[in-house]
Amino acid sequence: MPVTEAAPAKLNLALHVTGRRADGYHLLDSLVGFAGVGDVVSLDAGPLSLRIEGPFAAALSGDDNLCLRAARLAGADAAITLTKNLPVASGIGGGSADAAAVLRALARLGHPLPARAERLGADVPVCLASTPARMQGVGEILTPLPPLPAIPLVLANPGVALSTPLVFAAMDRRDNPGLPDIPRFAGPEDLVEWLAATRNDLEAPARAIAPVVGQVLESLRATGAGFARMSGSGATCFGLYDSADRARIAAAALKQHGWWAVATELAPPPPSR
Repeated sequence: MPVTEAAPAKLNLALHVTGRRADGYHLLDSLVGFAGVGDVVSLDAGPLSLRIEGPFAAALSGDDNLCLRAARLAGADAAITLTKNLPVASGIGGGSADAAAVLRALARLGHPLPARAERLGADVPVCLASTPARMQGVGEILTPLPPLPAIPLVLANPGVALSTPLVFAAMDRRDNPGLPDIPRFAGPEDLVEWLAATRNDLEAPARAIAPVVGQVLESLRATGAGFARMSGSGATCFGLYDSADRARIAAAALKQHGWWAVATELAPPPPSR
């Protein structure tokens, strides 16, 4: 029987860039949560192969995909099917989440998780757990956190692929203060209040490269988001809403711009199958 793993969208709810190492890698301090939508990975018996389907399949190459690299790192063969529901190069950890899902599926089939999964990408370690965490260093220092409030949200992407290295290169400052202490959030209001005192230090350079990111954020706020921010290095943005109905109405409105938009929630991923 095939083994199926969800690869939920990763959200950098707050992302502070706190320095840069001698090797050029940037140091981060980020509150990471996961959405209720994402890609899906299925593994079946067979020699190592990859089939990509779904709405964003055409935008992705299967030649050296992270799913294949993850299987090779684990020393395993499997026939992999990736259903690509998330935009490519969009700041919500799609490729890293896919690789992590492959590793979790292989672990269920008896293959041990490889050491130093961050070799596949800085977001792979946090995506392996797909649960809220404070992510520091270059992504390898993880502090698990209690569940975040289940809050309706909209993800929106204008169809612009932003290069992460270019966004980092466009930063004016790299030695910013880290996050404030992360409390246990009693409800959505507490989370929004805490987020308002934080930043995404990559948002300004991303907006300079792709001004449409600012338009997406303005549209999220105009449709009733109580809080809106870009995730990761963009261009996907998220808005937090006070009801699922408002989130659905907002997503429909944003689609009128020709953008990808989906209503979901800040929530744990669905169970594996």
